[in-house]
Amino acid sequence: MIIKLDLQSETPIYAQLMNQILEGIASGALKPGEALPSVRSLASDIGINLHTVNKAYTLLKQEGFIQVHRQKGVVVQPDGMPQVTEAYKHKLREQLTPIAAEAICRGMREEELLGFIQGIFSEIKGAGN
Repeated sequence: MIIKLDLQSETPIYAQLMNQILEGIASGALKPGEALPSVRSLASDIGINLHTVNKAYTLLKQEGFIQVHRQKGVVVQPDGMPQVTEAYKHKLREQLTPIAAEAICRGMREEELLGFIQGIFSEIKGAGN
């Protein structure tokens, strides 16, 4: 899997890294139990601070997407992905509300926004095939 970061983006690098790993898992490019590079190795490979990689890995671990073993290193969660919970739905609503509001302000129709989201969903699901 190739990590692509935009160092000029307003999105923090650790968040971009998390998003790239999540997309890899969602698309099937990263399989359950598959090893990820160590913090030090990934930081060196993509030229970012190791604390940035550590923050991304820590947050992914807290959410249940990866495991960190002292002997095995970092691996994609082998025991299945976290499920949809009420807390996740609440978080998702908080993230989507401003996106929907801006789309409305810009004159985007509901069908257009839903189609856009469906297209992204399909792209990610189909990317690993």
